[in-house]
Amino acid sequence: MNIFVGSLPFSIDEADLRESFGVYGEVTSVKIITDKFTGRSKGFGFVEMENEADAQKAIEELNGATVGGRAIVVNKSEPKPEGERRSFNNNRSGGGYGNNRGGGNYGGGNSRGGRY
Repeated sequence: MNIFVGSLPFSIDEADLRESFGVYGEVTSVKIITDKFTGRSKGFGFVEMENEADAQKAIEELNGATVGGRAIVVNKSEPKPEGERRSFNNNRSGGGYGNNRGGGNYGGGNSRGGRY
């Protein structure tokens, strides 16, 4: 089972997280999500446990537990449906805020010209 762990203190590392969940059963993987530019923790991560019963017990007992002065959030990780994933439009032909038809005016980019 893949488990989401949020509100982590920025000082916690993957070994600490593995140890905390390892009390409940075998941990197959641990990943703390980091900022790609700074390398700093984003304060959440994922733990994978093979045994569903062990994972459920870890969720029940660790959700709300205090780690490094912070109450952590622990729950079953559910993949986002495709429709909820963000995609960023890399079309640079328009500009501004609007529908990218026309010039790069702030507040428009529409065919009537950008108005504030």
